[in-house]
Amino acid sequence: MLSEQSAVTVRATLPAVGAALGTITERFYAGLFEAHPELLRDLFNRGNQAAGTQRQALAGSVAAFATHLLDHPEQRPDAMLQRIAHKHASLGVTPEQYAIVHQHLFAAIAEVLGDAVTPEVAAAWDEVYWLMANALIAVEKRLYEERGGHAWRHWEVVERVTETADVATFRLRPVDGGPVRDFLPGQYVSVRVALADGARQIRQYSLSGAPAPALRQISVKRVHGDGEPDGEVSNHLHARVRVGDVLELSEPHGDLVLDAGPDTPLLLASAGIGVTPMVAMLAHLADSGHRAPVTVVHGDRSPADHALRTDHETYTAKLPDSALHLWYEQDAPAGTRTGLVDLAHVPVASGTRAYLCGPLPFMRSVRTQLIARGVAPADIHYEVFGPDLWLAGEAR
Repeated sequence: MLSEQSAVTVRATLPAVGAALGTITERFYAGLFEAHPELLRDLFNRGNQAAGTQRQALAGSVAAFATHLLDHPEQRPDAMLQRIAHKHASLGVTPEQYAIVHQHLFAAIAEVLGDAVTPEVAAAWDEVYWLMANALIAVEKRLYEERGGHAWRHWEVVERVTETADVATFRLRPVDGGPVRDFLPGQYVSVRVALADGARQIRQYSLSGAPAPALRQISVKRVHGDGEPDGEVSNHLHARVRVGDVLELSEPHGDLVLDAGPDTPLLLASAGIGVTPMVAMLAHLADSGHRAPVTVVHGDRSPADHALRTDHETYTAKLPDSALHLWYEQDAPAGTRTGLVDLAHVPVASGTRAYLCGPLPFMRSVRTQLIARGVAPADIHYEVFGPDLWLAGEAR
């Protein structure tokens, strides 16, 4: 994929570029938003920008892609590309925006690295960028074609349910009365809201179920900043959105979807609000009559914080061969465990395919435990809410 000459140059310069990527991405976003303030206002997550997590994710993805090109020149990192492309398609990213990103990213590289960016170095990293960008553009084009393009559709809130002190479920139907596209269990939708300062911010929320064929359902956790800014969209939804209000939603996207036959053993592991895609998966498995063992694992702060707990328990109980294992950091009732998720005494069937969703430390811990129990790394799939910092960690 990467030309031989560029591969030599990228390999030689990757340590220096990688070490500077944090500074490069900081300068990149500063220049991008100065030239295009509408992108920060209406496309990029302002909270992630303030916290610096988007910069980390971008640096990690570029470094991971370049490393993959060098280590596996005959392969394309499709899993990484699919995850990014689904997120981009849910936001409505266009091919033209890749040229804008290229302009400001390479200006930042030149500014940070100075004379080290020779024409040869610039050409090699330009090749890396466009290999990644064109691959993403191709995947996003296919996603748009499958969904009839990208368009924000208006949905009316027909029911709001308080799940916990910080989680609310919103059930919505299309204002236009048209058909509702099926979704794959585990997928999410983007929700766009108009904030008080005129910004139109976008966030992704997993579809936590399908209460009726013509409805969508999302369950939203109110994000408390804990030293960082509070979640703009989640707090807006909790404070301002009631039955009768209208939200803008994208079509469903996301690549963390069930891909297993009825005889494949499954393990669904979640923590906190990561329960939302798992509940949708369990509902599908119960409806489809999944026969193989299904092991359900969940960790939370307390039973009172466990959103969708009744659904979690009910759908698990409907499966013919299932087990639910719960951990709570406090107030753990009989039949559950106290502390963090520990799979030491959880049976894991041979050939298990695992799906994980929750905070990054939780998913890393569970993945490590599953691999130690004999689950193949290729059979462990995950979803990250927000920037994918897993890639940033792997790239270091």
